[in-house]
Amino acid sequence: MFARRISVNRIDAEGRRHACPIGQIDNFAMRNFTNDAIFDDTFPVADGILEAGNRVPIDRLQTAMDDWFRRKGYLKAEERLEVVEESVSQ
Repeated sequence: MFARRISVNRIDAEGRRHACPIGQIDNFAMRNFTNDAIFDDTFPVADGILEAGNRVPIDRLQTAMDDWFRRKGYLKAEERLEVVEESVSQ
């Protein structure tokens, strides 16, 4: 089910990447907070790493996580969120 590995990073004002803490990612991933079934196929595994099923659209995930992180105060005004699918070597 969790066929994809996605990195979730906070980009600071200087452009440096910081892995988002697993607690923040987990907070987002809980459906009772997002009320969106499309994100049921997500599983936080470590700081900055989220595993997801194939039906989770990255662009929609990026938008929803950015909104959630800003409302929770995880991102400052000058920061941005980067949500990128990692390539998997086989």
